[in-house]
Amino acid sequence: MAAPSNPPRAVVIGGGIGGLTAAVALHRRGWRVTVLERARSLAPVGAAISLAPNSLRALDVIGLGDGIRALAAWQGDGGLRTPKGRWLSRSSAAAAAERFGGPLVLLHRATLVDALTARLPEDRVRTSAPATLADPGDADRPARVTTPGGEWEADLVVAADGIHSAVRRTLFPQHPGLAYAGFTTWRVVIPVPGVEFASHETWGRGRIWGTHPLKDGRVYAYAAAVTPAGQHAPDDEKAELVRLFGDWHEPIPAVLAAARPEDVLRHDVHHIAEPLPAHHRGRVALLGDAAHAMPPTLGQGGNQAIEDAIVLAHHAPDLAAYTAARLPRTTAVARQAVKVARLNMMSNRAGMAVRDAVIAALSKAGPALLLRGFDGIADWRPPGQPYASEQTPAGQQ
Repeated sequence: MAAPSNPPRAVVIGGGIGGLTAAVALHRRGWRVTVLERARSLAPVGAAISLAPNSLRALDVIGLGDGIRALAAWQGDGGLRTPKGRWLSRSSAAAAAERFGGPLVLLHRATLVDALTARLPEDRVRTSAPATLADPGDADRPARVTTPGGEWEADLVVAADGIHSAVRRTLFPQHPGLAYAGFTTWRVVIPVPGVEFASHETWGRGRIWGTHPLKDGRVYAYAAAVTPAGQHAPDDEKAELVRLFGDWHEPIPAVLAAARPEDVLRHDVHHIAEPLPAHHRGRVALLGDAAHAMPPTLGQGGNQAIEDAIVLAHHAPDLAAYTAARLPRTTAVARQAVKVARLNMMSNRAGMAVRDAVIAALSKAGPALLLRGFDGIADWRPPGQPYASEQTPAGQQ
């Protein structure tokens, strides 16, 4: 089908995973899309991202799902452990894939960014281009975005400008904004030669650690600890991790030994505790962390941004329909992430003992019981034809 002679114009503020997914999805629907990214390059500041079956189905819509699924590295057993190494629960990649219709894929964010960028014409992404929303527009006038290089008018502005979104504050100045979640996180992606391990997450007293393999042979590890906001290690963050986790079970000490101080990223966790009244205003749609930042305890932040992007492209330019489709779902997922954070970051010893006993009992009763927490999340399916990928039969969407 020939492209319209005067296609609608979309401007995406932010070249992260959510913004790029929206750009690709809108481009496939015939929009003229420009991505404005303030950084000098699209190289993501971060480590790995976990893509669950829900976001992989969303990526099917733009023809990327199967390529990303091929990067799945978790093939065998895994589960939840105590700091001394005792398994509280066991699970498997096969059981999760069977329940939710697909694998869980861990990959470096740069891999996904590169795959998304390759789906856009070369002139559609502009770096070193900080953007400010000047006018959200309405039914009778376009939205306006200003940059140091000039002004843009758009039929749609996609605000994918992250957790500290300036666009969100412009659209909803009365909203209370971000709240500190009560804990900080560390992340590292490094090679750890000669170390074999089962994919796991370990829960301690107000602390958690996760170690997972990547397809390229590297290891993705993350940690979290309850701490006041704004704290930093007196020496370096690797040393802080050694103090907090150095006596936990293997392979944690091996990962710490292989890491350099500069490999470790630390970020306090903030979230939008009070949902926004809408995910749009005028001709502007908020997406991802800009709309519904949540704790990482479900691993759904990036997944929900990808869902947002695909649903937005499906409904555009009807942004009221976008809000109606996304606000209830993202609010529910965010609340679930907060509940999980209270559980796995627990510091009360008596409460921890009860928690661990319940988890162990559920695991013995049947591993599938522990997967139920992702029912309604990982089994989500995107809007169907006519926007699905040519590679994905309609019956599998």
